[in-house]
Amino acid sequence: MSTLASSSTAVGNPAADGEAQLLRLEAHLPPLLSVIAGMVDLTGFFTLGHIFTAHVTGNLVVVAAAAMRAGPFNLMQALAIPVFMLALAGVWLIAQVSHRRGPGLASLLLLVQFLLLAALLVFSVITRPSVDPRGLMAGIAVIVAVSAMACQYALLRLAMPRAVSTAVMTGNLTNTVLSLMDLLAKRHPLLPVDAGRLKRSLHLLFGFLLGCVVAAYAVSMLGDWAWVLPAALSGAAFTCFHPVE
Repeated sequence: MSTLASSSTAVGNPAADGEAQLLRLEAHLPPLLSVIAGMVDLTGFFTLGHIFTAHVTGNLVVVAAAAMRAGPFNLMQALAIPVFMLALAGVWLIAQVSHRRGPGLASLLLLVQFLLLAALLVFSVITRPSVDPRGLMAGIAVIVAVSAMACQYALLRLAMPRAVSTAVMTGNLTNTVLSLMDLLAKRHPLLPVDAGRLKRSLHLLFGFLLGCVVAAYAVSMLGDWAWVLPAALSGAAFTCFHPVE
């Protein structure tokens, strides 16, 4: 009798179901998102005038170097960060208006990311911004790509706050090396005990690197059509991690 009651309680407990779905997302979604981020970053860098569309703060270094050498620079390199900030604000508004949290919000933002990357694919195939990386069409493509990445990072912070960032590779590399040193030392670890930290960081590092390698080959073979890969993976992420009602 008690077993039946506890089973029915577990089945009918939305909070428990939501937490289980959130744990599944935190375990499996970030590595896939890191592959997408790597693809978007490298595809944008090669086809849109050497702009970092995922590691947006990297554009500050490029702009500063160009300014010091009094050389030409791509205006969108300077505008990428304010575009990113505005996109983050837009995603926050979407989340606020939707009244969703956890897996439901993650699903919604995965859909937004997919729609942005799908729109970027169609736009790039039609206008071929890589032909003129400093032109208007390339600038519009940069805005869409940066907005898609802003959506991904906002997703992690708003819907999965315990998840590790999918694009801050310096931080993930730091976590990997320090966790590995603690593991090898075996005595007096300097970091809080977290058996999964090393595994999570490695998954994200390899995922981002894999995305970059695949995107580099895709750009060399497909040109502007290379955007099909992050768009397809983004659609797969939305499909696979859509919460069970």
